[in-house]
Amino acid sequence: MLKSLQVKDYALIEEIFVEFDSGLNIITGETGAGKSILIDAMSLLLGERASTEVVRKGSPKSIVEGIFNIEGNKKVKAVLDANEIEFEPELIMRREISLKGSNRCFINDTPVQLTLIKEVGNLLVDLHGQHEHQSLLRTETHIDFLDEFAGLDILLEEYRNSYNDLHESIKELNSLREKESVLKEKKDLFSYQIKEIDSVSPEEAEEEKLIEELNILENSEKLLELTNDIYSSLYDSGNSVNDLLGQIQNRLDELVKIDKSFGEINGEFETASTLINDISKYFRDYSSKIDLDPQHLDELRERLGSINLLKKKYGGSLKAVLDYRAKIGKDFELAENYTGSITRLEEQINKLRIKAGAAAEKLSKKRNEAAKKIQKEVKEVLNYLGIENSIFITKIFQTPANSKSDDFLLVNNKPYRFNHLGYDEVEFYISTNLGEDPKPLAKVASGGEISRIMLALKTILAKNDKLPLLIFDEIDTGVSGRVAQKVGQSLKSLAEYHQIIAITHLPQIAGLADLHFAVEKKQNDSRVVSSIKKLTVEEKIKEVAKLMSGENITEASIMGAKELMGL
Repeated sequence: MLKSLQVKDYALIEEIFVEFDSGLNIITGETGAGKSILIDAMSLLLGERASTEVVRKGSPKSIVEGIFNIEGNKKVKAVLDANEIEFEPELIMRREISLKGSNRCFINDTPVQLTLIKEVGNLLVDLHGQHEHQSLLRTETHIDFLDEFAGLDILLEEYRNSYNDLHESIKELNSLREKESVLKEKKDLFSYQIKEIDSVSPEEAEEEKLIEELNILENSEKLLELTNDIYSSLYDSGNSVNDLLGQIQNRLDELVKIDKSFGEINGEFETASTLINDISKYFRDYSSKIDLDPQHLDELRERLGSINLLKKKYGGSLKAVLDYRAKIGKDFELAENYTGSITRLEEQINKLRIKAGAAAEKLSKKRNEAAKKIQKEVKEVLNYLGIENSIFITKIFQTPANSKSDDFLLVNNKPYRFNHLGYDEVEFYISTNLGEDPKPLAKVASGGEISRIMLALKTILAKNDKLPLLIFDEIDTGVSGRVAQKVGQSLKSLAEYHQIIAITHLPQIAGLADLHFAVEKKQNDSRVVSSIKKLTVEEKIKEVAKLMSGENITEASIMGAKELMGL
């Protein structure tokens, strides 16, 4: 839901701040007052292309900022998470258009690319009117609307699992085929490199152990000298620590005989003497194991040299050598058994083509069932909205694939092109005049008619459509009287499922507003400025009455306004 919109120095707008609410938000105002400018600003916020011409004269830049309540919107959260933008219950989107030509975009005060603004905008708002930001006029979205209506989430997930497996296997096969010539060319090289590495057969973490052992062996004479010296001082010399401790022990024994309070310290001394003996034994044992074998030292140096040579040739570290050995081992094995690997993978892919085809066929069947319901219901709503004799068709078709050049899935042993949504292509066709053949919805003329077609589709898709906000710019063009009242009632019903913002000239629609805003154009310091105001109940009555009778509001128009408003 759009909570607020702020527009500054944009065209005729100096600065406005408007707070919207859930339900039906109606905007009225005289022609040229700036209503469409407001929608243009909203369109800019959603990612439409910008021109420096929109910057208000005398200002350095235009700013448009919208605050949306996105609590619980998983799709928006996924996009923000993917772009490392913190998810908050309120989303702030802002665009700045400078006279210098710079175009800055922000989401939650984080600078972003325009493409991200557009991606998020497409998940939040559907804007219908004389603008390009109309999802139903983008043919590629028609299949999404049909799937939403049919409730195909479970079948889509089932298909996508098969699609992902097939897609990855095809990717693997293509990669394998691309490698064929390279593998054959390098087979001999791989064989040589494998033999070279395996002749040394280095082990993980071996290098550190070798360096440590080599360091010990290269200093063996010094180690022997130092350990023998320590052992001699502790135990083996004429005036060793062990002898001194023995003398002290004898004196302590005499002290204990005289005063038993020396017993405790005597015990601790005995423990210390035992520890010194253990230390002496450690140095004696260590020195006895010291290897002064120069041949073993040469062997260690030679092995470390062999490992260093491998490191220089294959990546700079022992890990890189081992990783490279694993890689070329696989590539060599693949080169040796290339034909068999290709055959196994092709057999696997063929099974996956059939599996994905079966899942896609299930989807297609459900889509065709849902298409019949949509066609019937859209026609009924269009008749209700004053477009009689309409024909609405949901065309579902498939494109055969060339099994020699295209990726494909199999349905009844026939190859078809496919994507992440199956093998169906969907497009809405419509005719709004008796005797005319249905044409692609994307090519239908703009204006009030197209807006009512959108309204009809939105009405039947309302419960399934996940877009929180729908904006209708002058949906009432070309309608009046009874039809206008029905358009208003349809908008009111739609507002039970979505936040609606609609610009209108008709009292029948304005009278149903939950919130009513009036746009005015005033002259300020020899300049024209547009502003917007949220109306009180009394102001709303007068505004609806003005729409009925013009500037001269009569008692009859006041009464009529109250009647339309249900007051």
